[in-house]
Order: sequence, then C-alpha cells, then structure tokens
Amino acid sequence: MAEVIGAPAPQVKSIFVYPIKSCRGISVSQAPITSTGFRWDRQWLVVNSKGRAYTQRVEPKLALVEVALPTEAFSEGWEPNNDSYLVIRAPGMDPLKIPLSNPSVVSDGVSVWEWSGSALDEGAEAAMWFSTHLGKPSRLVRFSEERHPLNLNNIIKQLNKDESVKEMRVVDPNYAQGYNVMFSDGYPYLVLSQGSLNALNSLLKEPVPVNRFRPNVLVDGCEPFAEDLWKEIQINKLTFEGVKLCSRCKVPTINQETALAGSEPTETLLQFRSDKALRPNKKQQGKVYFGQNMVCSDALSHGKGKTVKVGDPVYVHKVVPSSAEAPA
Repeated sequence: MAEVIGAPAPQVKSIFVYPIKSCRGISVSQAPITSTGFRWDRQWLVVNSKGRAYTQRVEPKLALVEVALPTEAFSEGWEPNNDSYLVIRAPGMDPLKIPLSNPSVVSDGVSVWEWSGSALDEGAEAAMWFSTHLGKPSRLVRFSEERHPLNLNNIIKQLNKDESVKEMRVVDPNYAQGYNVMFSDGYPYLVLSQGSLNALNSLLKEPVPVNRFRPNVLVDGCEPFAEDLWKEIQINKLTFEGVKLCSRCKVPTINQETALAGSEPTETLLQFRSDKALRPNKKQQGKVYFGQNMVCSDALSHGKGKTVKVGDPVYVHKVVPSSAEAPA
C-alpha cells in the first residue's frame, strides 16, 4: 500500500490500558510506555486456587469488573503514595481498594499460558472479593519484576536449570527478540484501526464496540486493515514495529456489558479475515486475524518524553506489500 504524498497522517484516536488481565480497560488521554507495554497494563491477574490464570475465555464474568486508577497515574514519572489505589467494582459488589504500593507477600506457582513464576499476592480481602464475584476460589496477584529469594522448590528448579524460575515473561523470539511483557497474552501493544472496526461493523447485523477487541491503541484516519501492513510506525518520536497479526480467541464473542457469549463477530470474521482468506498459500491454522501486535524499540532505552497521547499523528515508515506477507 503506497502512501499518498501530502495526505494527512492517521492519528491516535483512543488509548486503552487494562490493569487487570481480562477485566475492563480504562480509556486514557495519554499513557507512558515502559519496557513491557503501557504503564499499568496487565500488571494484575486473577488466579484460581492452583495459581493458574483466569481469563474471560473460561470466566466471562471478569468482563463485568471495572477498574480505576488515579488520573495522575498516567503522567510520566508519577509514583504512587500511601493514598494511591486501584479501585475495583462489579455489579452487586462493594468497591475494592488495592494500594498501589507493592504488597510484600510473594505467591509462588503463578502461571499464565507457558510461563510460571512468582507474583505478589494482594491479600485476603481481594481474594474474598474475587472469590465471591466468580463463585469459586480466586486470588488477585500483581506482577513482580524483582527476583525474590528462592524457596526450596525454586532452588531445585534452578539446579535443574528450569527456566520457569525467571520472573520476566519473554515475547516469542520468533517474532521479536529482546522484549518482555507482564500478564499480556504475548506482546506489549495491540494496535487496531477505526477503519477496520467500521469495515467489520458494516457486515454485522448488530455492530460491536471496540471493547470486544481490547486494543491498546485505536488509530483513525487510515484505510481498513492498513495496520496489517505496518512494519514500522512512529508516534511522538517513538518507533513501533509490527511483529505479528493478532489472531483472535473467544473473547471478541463475549458481550462486555453482559458477559454473555455469542457467535459474532468471529463468524463473520472467518469469512474474510481467516488465514484461509488472507494467507491461502501459507499453513492453515483455522485462525482469524484482527489488529497488529507491536513492540516499541524505544522502550528498551532510558529517557524522558516516552508518552503516547490521544491526537498524536501516526507516521507510517515501513510496510509489507500485503496481509499475506505479514507475520502471523
């Protein structure tokens, strides 16, 4: 797709941060970037009695959990004090306040997909709150970037050279090397365009809102599915690299207002956004794609001014020739 000389650049329309994995996101006017994604994104996780992650795939009631952070938490350089809280709400539940200062209790055996390690436990009150909401034993844990003193089990793992002792979750090196995430599924950023959402909604009997797709950055002012082709873009002098088309799971079929699942929009996406439709000559995996997973190369270095704001122009510097040639 060739760029039109003199055409206005697309812009950042919305920024979303999801502090608790699989719970509702927060729409913000700006967000500082970190080495693992936007600050606060997927920093918390709800787990079962065995430490295994809950997501909307199996616990759709997480869609009803609202979260709030202090507005200033998205200002560059802001640090929490003793009166700073993550506030959590859900229908029929009293609000839960989680101090943003790090808890001191370490919980071992937390696991998300392929990763297992230690996290910080947010305590009995949070555990009771989520257990009541979900109707089953649950705990709330927070990602810890610090390595903790090893207990006996971890010492044994380390002696056996078990890589799961490491706290950082590494992005798939087949797509991007040298990047980490917290509790995101796999990549630091998900970028989607308003044009793509509009194109999909034009085919649906009942249009779906953007919250079905949980992007971090919603871009407006580009052609539908232009983001498929974005190999390198720049936002506020920060370089983002498109590393993999986003394959979609069950979550887009879950109504985020009711927590009820249906067949759409995946049924319609299968008709024109499946690997069969987009990548007919590649290995078929029965997946559908919507949005582009990205990393920010400038997030790996130190320095100020690393904030993305609503209204920022999005400059497209490098593209692949077609969706079929984009990594997926």
